[in-house]
Amino acid sequence: MITLFVAFLVSLLVALVLTWRVRERALAWGWLDQANSSRKVHVRPIPRLGGIGIVGGFFAPLCALFIVDSGVGAQFLAQTELIVGLFVGGAIIAGLGFYDDLKGAGAKLKFSVQFAVALGLYALGFRIEVLANPFGAELTLGLLSLPLTVLWVVGVINALNLIDGLDGLAGGVAFFGVGTHFLLALMRGDVLLCLLMVALAGAILGFLVFNFNPASIFMGDTGSMFLGFVLAAVSIKTSSKSGTAVALLVPVMALGLPIMDTLLAMVRRSLLGRPLFSADKEHIHHRLMSRLLLSHRTTVLVLYALCTLFMLTALGLHFANSMQSALLLSGIGVVIMVLMRKLGYLDMRHMDAVQQTRQRNQELRSLVRSVTAAVRAAGSFQEVWSAVRPLSQGLGLSALELRLRRPHDDVGGGVVFESQQPDAGAATALEVRLDVKEAEVLFGALRLVWRDGRSAIDRDEELALEVVADAVAERVAQLVALEAAAPERIIALRR
Repeated sequence: MITLFVAFLVSLLVALVLTWRVRERALAWGWLDQANSSRKVHVRPIPRLGGIGIVGGFFAPLCALFIVDSGVGAQFLAQTELIVGLFVGGAIIAGLGFYDDLKGAGAKLKFSVQFAVALGLYALGFRIEVLANPFGAELTLGLLSLPLTVLWVVGVINALNLIDGLDGLAGGVAFFGVGTHFLLALMRGDVLLCLLMVALAGAILGFLVFNFNPASIFMGDTGSMFLGFVLAAVSIKTSSKSGTAVALLVPVMALGLPIMDTLLAMVRRSLLGRPLFSADKEHIHHRLMSRLLLSHRTTVLVLYALCTLFMLTALGLHFANSMQSALLLSGIGVVIMVLMRKLGYLDMRHMDAVQQTRQRNQELRSLVRSVTAAVRAAGSFQEVWSAVRPLSQGLGLSALELRLRRPHDDVGGGVVFESQQPDAGAATALEVRLDVKEAEVLFGALRLVWRDGRSAIDRDEELALEVVADAVAERVAQLVALEAAAPERIIALRR
């Protein structure tokens, strides 16, 4: 027990110091999460990369076990597969999150790395081999063990990432999951899993000192994906050592909130014709704030209470027989249905509007695909502009403007392309500007004007324009690099 307390204290202190230092460096170096999107809840730039404190806090006491001679340390060093899985897999996932926070990683890269790490865990013995059935005999998975294990690891990693939308929410949700696994391991006398959980609990609490509302730093993908990875790996160990009839249902219930939010997001985006991994402002925490008019902090506390309910249900499932498990699951199911109804997820009165939105989004995605493909094939600034111009008609714009400049041009230098649609309406103008930026280098801006009476940009259109702006920035950066290497191949355009 002393070893557990020391591990908790070490992880807490390391996380506190690291998070504080990262916050100071992030402010100095401009590593900030900008409030430049309608889905952002914060209204000012906030330092990111706070997940470094969580990663460092978790690994610090575990690394100490390689040096300090103790009984727990001996057990830990004897678990080679566990060490390799957590250290190597955790480092890779944290590195992926760090890269995404700094440079931005596409969905293909993220999933490629996550699936590779999940396969590595499976090879090391982290396997879901039995699927619980509280209403009957358990199911042995056989060949389905591999895909289910991989999907579980990747799913939990992204579930924690998706729910990271309010100050202190992802960290708090992870803390309740950690608490559940700690109590289960303590009841079984599994000292090693207890050690892992107290190390992660200390790291989370050290970070939450700076992240609880009002947050002074965000964990970013570095922290959220790392938390998801550790919880996914530990959940597999917890389920494999469970002697109850519910096995995997216990860790599923322990992470009930992020799993429920992820499933709702997938169904919602599929119905509306949105990309499955696009961002929106319809998560559970967003709807609590908008529909129940709760404050930022109150919303987080309400979700903490919901996590507590999931935690108690998970612990109850661990001790319950089949009949009791069925009653517990039925009870939590009723709570979930009431919550979803209260938040409007089960409202069927707007299905016609949903179908119209789906059709419009499919047309919008088709437009974005054609525009970005043309942008990536452009051989000059003029061709980039020609590729972007279809946005004017496709989005019903009154005016479209693209400003492009080389990094060494004067502030007022570069070239300006513009098109006008006189018949696009006469209402008060709504103007939207998106920076054309690649790796913090500003190459210009995309300016769009509507005169159709709208007062704010549609979220789906905003997402589409962000994709276009990113494609333009990527291609312009390539053209600038090509011009520097072979200037005779580029025709310079000036104002």
